[in-house]
Amino acid sequence: MARRSGDCMRWCLVVFAVVSALAVCGPALYWKFNKGFSGSPRRSSVCPPCVCNCPPPLSLLQIAPGLANLSVSDCGSDDPDLKQEMEKQFVDLLTEELKLQESVADEHSRHMNVTLAEARRVASQYQKEAEKCNTATETCETARERAEISLRKEKKITSMWEQRARQLGWEGE
Repeated sequence: MARRSGDCMRWCLVVFAVVSALAVCGPALYWKFNKGFSGSPRRSSVCPPCVCNCPPPLSLLQIAPGLANLSVSDCGSDDPDLKQEMEKQFVDLLTEELKLQESVADEHSRHMNVTLAEARRVASQYQKEAEKCNTATETCETARERAEISLRKEKKITSMWEQRARQLGWEGE
């Protein structure tokens, strides 16, 4: 049984390979047989040569005549700010870049200091609120303890009076 299924699987793979090869190569073979192997067509459906009356393509100089006269040295010669910037030495440019980075770092440091001060202020405020809550909790706890002591005293007194009343003949509810 296992051998039969293996043989069946092989045959299916062979058939699949043949069909795939025909699907890939079929159109090319069809046109090759249709035209013939020699390259000469069997039919008389030959296209005549095309006659084109197209103008020659335009060159870059014809499209933009002033483009060929530009050079890199002319670039920005009319702009005084750009001219001044281009005349600076490399060291000056590096110095300027370092100054910019320093000012950015100073601004970042200033911002961090402000943020830190705000965080400290808020933390201090929360600390004060927490201390108030702790104080209030201690006060409530002290009052609860006093009330508990008073309740015990009242229960003792009530129990003593109830006992005296029973001795004098009170039967209760």
